[in-house]
Order: sequence, then C-alpha cells, then structure tokens
Amino acid sequence: MTAPSYELVTLKGGAHSIRSTAHGETMHIGTDPCTEAMELHVGQQRLAERVAACSESPPFVVWDIGLGPAANAITAITAIKELNGVGMEGKSVEIHSYEIDTSVLEFSLQHAAALKYLAGWEATVGELLVSGVARPAPGMTWHLHRGDFSRSRPEAPSPSAIFFDPYSPARNAEMWSLETFRMIRDAVADPDAPDCTMTNYTRSTSVRVTMLLAGWFVGTGVPTGEKEETTIAANSPGLLEKPLDGAWLSRVRSSTNSSPLRGRNYERGPISPEDYARLIAHPQFS
Repeated sequence: MTAPSYELVTLKGGAHSIRSTAHGETMHIGTDPCTEAMELHVGQQRLAERVAACSESPPFVVWDIGLGPAANAITAITAIKELNGVGMEGKSVEIHSYEIDTSVLEFSLQHAAALKYLAGWEATVGELLVSGVARPAPGMTWHLHRGDFSRSRPEAPSPSAIFFDPYSPARNAEMWSLETFRMIRDAVADPDAPDCTMTNYTRSTSVRVTMLLAGWFVGTGVPTGEKEETTIAANSPGLLEKPLDGAWLSRVRSSTNSSPLRGRNYERGPISPEDYARLIAHPQFS
C-alpha cells in the first residue's frame, strides 16, 4: 500500500496547514490548527477548568481520536501545562492519541518551522513516535496507539474528554459508523464512568443521527473557522448547553441526508421509518 502524501498549504491570514493529496482534504481549513483546536476541542470542553477541578485520583483521561499532525493534543497539553503550580499539584492526566498512519505527523515534523505550533515540540513528538509514550510535563503522559480504531475497542481508561477528528465520512466512513460510535459510547456507559464530552467539526445531520442512535446525547457546537456550528456529544444530557431539540428532530424526516452511517461504506439517503422510530424514542427527545 502506498503511503499517503501531503503538502503544505497557506490558509487565509497566512498560517500554514497540511493537505492530504490522497484524501483530497485540507486539515483545519479556515483557521490555523491551534486556533481550531482551542475553539473546537479544548475551549469548548473547558478542558483546563475540568482538570483543575478534578480529584487527584483517578487520572483525567483524554482520547484524541485522529492524532493527525498533533495540533489538538499539543494545544490540550499546553493548556493543561499552564495549570502547573495552580491546579495540577498531585493530579495526573493521560492523553491517548489514536492514529492508523503517522506519516502526516512525520511530515509535520519536517515542516515544524512553517507550521509553528510544532516548534519546540520536536523532541517530545519524536519520543512519542519512537516509543509510543512521552511525558510532556510533570503528572502528564501522552500515549500513541497505532492501528485501525474502528476495528477494536481501545485499550485505555474511560475518558472524560474526547477529541473526535478523523477524515470526513466521505473519505473515512468506518470511523463515523454506528458501530464505532457505539464502541466509544460503551467506554463511558458504566455508571462509574466519568462525565464525558466529545467534540467534532461536523454539523452533518446523518452524523448527528448516528451519534444519537449510538446512545449519545448530542448538541450544537461552537463555530470555528468557516463553520457556523459544529457538534458536541455527551454521555449525560446535563453536559450540553444547546442540545438538539424537537425542531431539529422534525427536520430530520425531510432531510435527504439523515440516514445513520453503518458499516464501512458511505451511503447517503433519507432516514428509514424504523430508524426514525428509534430516534424519536431517544431520551433526549422524551
């Protein structure tokens, strides 16, 4: 199998990002990688605030699904590092990054100066790639899990925060499937599991339907870059500021792209009567 190739691209405002020529997609389009990571994932999930408020044991766990060029993880680590001496004493944080192919991160390291956010992180990222674990700050560990996330239950503690950032459903359908979202939901389904939020860049009706049918509570997420809104999910309805409501639910039936995603093929279409019946029975709409 030929490894995917990448190229640097210049975004509006002059910042650089990466384009996958194999997938035909530009990462973090509309804004620089760290601004998007902060707006979409770290800020929206109030990550630093939640780490500061958590107990000393067990560790606060982040799943970074789709490591890519590592902008999300590095932005999270930077925000948490700023708590040292303020709210991190005696606490521990684990970041578990999942990636089927680290070639984009290796490409990014070769262009760290242009990408800027990687400047100063070369040794840490290099250690992560070689040994599978790095320690970017006291009390923090960063783990790399290689392989196809959609095919197996991740070996990591239950997360309190999830950054869900794979390639789009059109290019990477299996990562957006009902089966994958159920697998992730199962990791935080136990009554003793921590409160968990999951953020993602899409506003797709079909993806939101898929998340709901997988057992998540789903809401409207913050705008970022050129996106007027994104998506946030949680294992508890009280964690959502703007949950999808009856008005959104009524639009699902008339949508031409509301069928949940199943299996490893990207198929668009309206929702079936059977799936719609399951959807309206979701506790979020009761």
